[in-house]
Amino acid sequence: RGCAVHAYVLMTNHVHLLVTSRTTEGPAKLMQSLGRRYVQYINRHYKRSGTLWEGRYKSSAVQAEDYFLVCQRYIELNPVRADMVADPGQYRWTSYRRHAFGQADPIVTPHPLYLALGRSQEARQSAYRALFRSQLDEAALADIRLAIAQGQPLGNDRFREAVCAATGVRQMLPRRGRPAGKVVETGMREDQSDFGF
Repeated sequence: RGCAVHAYVLMTNHVHLLVTSRTTEGPAKLMQSLGRRYVQYINRHYKRSGTLWEGRYKSSAVQAEDYFLVCQRYIELNPVRADMVADPGQYRWTSYRRHAFGQADPIVTPHPLYLALGRSQEARQSAYRALFRSQLDEAALADIRLAIAQGQPLGNDRFREAVCAATGVRQMLPRRGRPAGKVVETGMREDQSDFGF
């Protein structure tokens, strides 16, 4: 429906997707459709009602050359960071098995950067598994989380400026240090308790 899914993980209360879209509305429409179909299926199957995932849909444009494979690792390592499994291949609801072992997955469309990892399927899978031998560094995790939380593009300065200009989104600067809280009459910030946090 206008979006190619390159990576995914279904967690217990949220889903991560890495998609390429032909239109700017594509990801939002994909999430709307997923919400309707999947949530209805789960609610019927498990005789429940209400929403399935926490929070609202969030997205960030990603500069493919510098961040695509980093974001793919971020997504597929989510169950490992959540201490649900020791290895991403142990988690059932992820695209990792498709990329690392060639398991059939009709949801996934391989991205050109994934395909460039090797000339053969075996070479790509081996190179992909090698990417997962180490965890993502804290700076990469922080960059991805901040971009998603703020709805900002993820990429170099030139990319961020171009995407913000094209979409009319105001570019935000990363937050540094402790968040500023409003000072109340007691001399403490509003978000502080008596214990200093």
